[in-house]
Amino acid sequence: MTSFPPGSRHAPTHPANFLGFGRHRAHGSTMRCIARLLCVSALLVSVAFVVKWYRKSAEQGNAYEHSMRGWIYRTGNDVPKDPVEAVKWYRKSAEQGNADAQFKLAEMLFNFGFGVPEDRTEAMKWCRKSAEQGFADAQDALGWIYHDGTGVPKDPAEAVKWWRKSAERGNARAQIRLGYTYKTGEGVRKDPVEAVKWWRKAAEQGNAEAQNNLGWMYQTGEGVPKDPVLAHVWLNIAGANGIESAREYLVEIEKGMSSEQKAEATTRARELFERLPKK
Repeated sequence: MTSFPPGSRHAPTHPANFLGFGRHRAHGSTMRCIARLLCVSALLVSVAFVVKWYRKSAEQGNAYEHSMRGWIYRTGNDVPKDPVEAVKWYRKSAEQGNADAQFKLAEMLFNFGFGVPEDRTEAMKWCRKSAEQGFADAQDALGWIYHDGTGVPKDPAEAVKWWRKSAERGNARAQIRLGYTYKTGEGVRKDPVEAVKWWRKAAEQGNAEAQNNLGWMYQTGEGVPKDPVLAHVWLNIAGANGIESAREYLVEIEKGMSSEQKAEATTRARELFERLPKK
């Protein structure tokens, strides 16, 4: 029986004056400069003013600003939330090939609480377009779509394919999921060494779940030689990052450790914790 780790899952003058041109005659790239300068100067100007300049640029057809405008309406950032407007602008950007907008559009059309009519066929189309451009979040999502059979037949092997693509681009969520597939043999040949490999990559990005899983593997000796010191190190770090079960399990494994081993593990955990990214 497969066992799982416990707990697994901005400038003193107006920017336009500074740049030396009249605001109303500015072309698209100039407007983008204004908007970005205003974003950097966010403590001195209102977000609504920034929105104004992104809107002017978006109206001239720039894909990035179309996407930015979609985000503004989606989040209600100093404007009323308007999911219909968000979808409209994300779609404009998506049709121009913006992979991030394609994925955001897919999210909204899957109707994850965004308040727009669900259209899974359209959502799947945009998610796939984004994933095929190498957008890691879309690749991760496509993996889940095939894993759960959301609008498509369940296909564990296809899920693994997309999780691997996302994991190879550094997506920690996909790395964790790929680790589980190798742990269980779902959609791929069971291989605890590969599970450890992908959990280690996510753990080194500061992901607490992966840190917990890695500690568990060192404790059980799956995919790595059994090592109570390294098990203690990773579980200690996972516990410090919020995994309650890791803290609880430390008490158990310490029962089989010498005082020297516990001291070494504590020192190594402290040093590694300081070096790792914090999530």
